[in-house]
Amino acid sequence: MKDREAMLYERLPEDKVRCELCGRRCNVPEGSVGFCRVRKNLGGKMISLVYGKACSAIVDPIEKKPLAHFHPGSLVLSIATVGCDFRCRFCDNWAISQEKDIAGRDLPPEKVVALAEEYDCQGISYTYTEPTIFFEYAYDTAKLAHQRGLFNTFVTNGYMTPEAVETIAPYLDAATVDFKGAGDPKFYREVCLVPSVDPIYGCLRKMREKNIHIEVTNLVVSKYGESMDSIRKLAAWIRDNLGKDVPFHLLRFHPDYQLTDVPSTPIKTLEEACEIAKKEGLNYVYAGNVPGHRCENTFCPKCGELVVERSGFDINRWRLKEGNTCPKCGEKIAIEGAYKPRGGLYHYSVI
Repeated sequence: MKDREAMLYERLPEDKVRCELCGRRCNVPEGSVGFCRVRKNLGGKMISLVYGKACSAIVDPIEKKPLAHFHPGSLVLSIATVGCDFRCRFCDNWAISQEKDIAGRDLPPEKVVALAEEYDCQGISYTYTEPTIFFEYAYDTAKLAHQRGLFNTFVTNGYMTPEAVETIAPYLDAATVDFKGAGDPKFYREVCLVPSVDPIYGCLRKMREKNIHIEVTNLVVSKYGESMDSIRKLAAWIRDNLGKDVPFHLLRFHPDYQLTDVPSTPIKTLEEACEIAKKEGLNYVYAGNVPGHRCENTFCPKCGELVVERSGFDINRWRLKEGNTCPKCGEKIAIEGAYKPRGGLYHYSVI
């Protein structure tokens, strides 16, 4: 496909441009690319080099995002392009997120939506790499998806500018915002090459303002990012700024990319982190990447009843009554959308 002019940038003197898409707000000289490697200044005009060039198109369960409280049981078509605005040393999708060449198959927005319908998906998820860096592709696809009755979700590092959130908000229904190291600035600088964490909090506040469904994750990285004090502070920030009903997923780290010598997060560490987050007043705290663990389940925050039992990406028991209420005390559980039991296979590529 032809390169497309980017959204959200400002022309500067001497044919320079400033990108207004992510928190880096790169100043890009003519002929150069931004930190993400996929947005280029050509003659004083910023161009997206990855528009319609998908490196992944996979049918996934929505629980894989993870979204535990948004249209449970749904299938989503997950798409991505190469590139990222972070350089995380532990990235498990590094082969595409850190790819320096513009690679991918032509898959225009109309084809993405058609594939989602063909494979009986209820929505589209922009994921695997960072959707912010293929913003124009995601925007056009999301707009078309809404017209066809599909929902849209971002799995993002949260480094979008408020302007970017404002632009995508009419078509973005839900977002998983992924913290690493519980937002510790030193961790971000040294392990992710991110100069400041402030844009993440601004993005989350803007998403809340625009009524986008939010779930927050935090990757608990052994040795580097497992501070319980940082986890406590992040949980308190979520409670005070987003609300106590926002799901908080604490994810187990596994060795990958440049951190293959670091062990997986101990289960006891995850359990401790979950208890700390609950003590800070969050109603829905989950452990991730530990299939079958009790902390994957949803419990009623009022009476403690088990209401949704999970194992990995699968829902084993759904006990909620009409309106997603607790079967024991009638408390409304903060889950958006009706449960849709799925059958057959999932997580398979369609390109």
